Amino acid sequence: MSSAPTPDSQLPGAEDEASAFTDLGLRAELLNALSALGYEEPTPIQREAIPPLLAGRDLLGQAATGTGKTAAFALPLLQRMPEGRTGGDPVALVLVPTRELAVQVSEAFHRYGKDLGARVLPIYGGQPIGRQLRALDLGVDVVVATPGRALDHIARGTLRLGELATVVLDEADEMLDMGFAEDIEAILEHAPAQRQTVLFSATMPSRIDGMARQHLSDPVRIQIGREQPVAGETPRVRQSAYIVARAHKPAALGRVLDVESPTAAIVFCRSREEVDRLTETMNGRGYRAEALHGGMSQEQRDRVMGRLRAGTADLLVATDVAARGLDVEQLTHVVNYDVPSAPESYVHRIGRVGRAGREGVAITLAEPREHRMLKTIERVTGQRIAIDKIPTVADLRTRRLELTQAALRESLLEDDLDPFRVIVESLSDEFDLMEVALAAVKLAHEATLPGSADDGEEEIPQVAVRPQREARPGYEGRGGDRRPGGRPRSAGTTQVFIGLGRRAGVRPQDLVGAITGETGINGRDIGSIEIADRFSLVEVPSAVADEVIAGLRGSTIKGRRTTVRRDRDRP
Repeated sequence: MSSAPTPDSQLPGAEDEASAFTDLGLRAELLNALSALGYEEPTPIQREAIPPLLAGRDLLGQAATGTGKTAAFALPLLQRMPEGRTGGDPVALVLVPTRELAVQVSEAFHRYGKDLGARVLPIYGGQPIGRQLRALDLGVDVVVATPGRALDHIARGTLRLGELATVVLDEADEMLDMGFAEDIEAILEHAPAQRQTVLFSATMPSRIDGMARQHLSDPVRIQIGREQPVAGETPRVRQSAYIVARAHKPAALGRVLDVESPTAAIVFCRSREEVDRLTETMNGRGYRAEALHGGMSQEQRDRVMGRLRAGTADLLVATDVAARGLDVEQLTHVVNYDVPSAPESYVHRIGRVGRAGREGVAITLAEPREHRMLKTIERVTGQRIAIDKIPTVADLRTRRLELTQAALRESLLEDDLDPFRVIVESLSDEFDLMEVALAAVKLAHEATLPGSADDGEEEIPQVAVRPQREARPGYEGRGGDRRPGGRPRSAGTTQVFIGLGRRAGVRPQDLVGAITGETGINGRDIGSIEIADRFSLVEVPSAVADEVIAGLRGSTIKGRRTTVRRDRDRP
């Protein structure tokens, strides 16, 4: 499996686009399931990927979130699954970065393969392992797993890969960012050499290409971007940013959302504590906000997502890790409460909206020092991010009146107003009809926008952009071991003591993978790592230190549980 990928490999006839799923040669059971789900025609990634995957080819696909890639690999896997399997080990393994995406992909397999009797099992941390052990013992066809938990089962001998025909790496760039590179390598070493390997990634950095060259054999290469607007048309995802001082960010977020009036929105924050604080703030502004982060149990997360999908919540405040892989149909807005630390993170975040042809809005709140990072994101993505002024109190009042006017127009067009005619007629004997209408509009305005009185609204200072040298605060990178007596601890960080070191075979990537896999922290937020013979020290933001400690205490590193605490004994 070491052959280098052949650029733009194509199958004969692959250039002929399939206009319907029936043109792809899918079996009747899959076509029936797709029809029942309301799918009428394949997306571009499905048209390009399904034929070579059905033919057994390896595939390297670059596709943005929301382009339909789950069906692009799930349908061929189900089509090629041997019929009448009643036991045995899995024939397909799908590796994903997060537990939420594992559940989502597993649900998609169930929906597509319900008439085939496909047995699909999601495997991830935070779920009782006994349930997973029983399911594996009974036999499964497809396993959808996070790398850490998959490797844990392989080490236990409960996930056997001898019958594996296909391995899919979904959101590969995210898995590498989260420190799962070594886990993925170890899993692929256990998989049969003669297998089909499929790799999907929203971005294609050099390390993804290196992984493809090592593990894919003569793959078909597919690159599907988001549908570009026709010249003169508005892009499906409108991207904008507001420059605002840190102290005014909560108020600025509320002001922007008040003006935008999203149907449903996700606000991305860096830490669990910031998620909780901001959720409380937004609830105080009258939004039905829910928090989602790595410190919550799977049951809590499921309840939150259920409320968002049911429409009983309209604002989700989340960390990156917790929100990866989520697909909420009614989502209209994504807000970066802070500028993402890498363009790839920005791409994944805004991929939550503008899916399947729907329009969406991506908003970023940037501090003045983060302005240059916005320019970097523009350069890497090739998309412009407009810098807008924070709405003023006057803008807010105007917008609220527009919403009231829209609500009244809808009522005039669609509602039965006759029962209220007697009230208007009786009042018109005493008051001018225009005054009656004004009083009714005032009551409607206050009723539809509770708590919208402008008395408490203050102007948010507009911040002038001052270009300056971009310097990432806090960390100088991981870069291997840091010996005792090395550089001082970065400001705003805490060292976490972990009772395993070099003698246990611990490497920096093991620690990064364990932390990102069990908590809501991003790998880029982890500071220096020191690995001694018998222990390790990891620098994490102080705001999430308790979350990291709790997550590591409930997990294993190199298959072993160990002591985890704040490092109180060192300066």
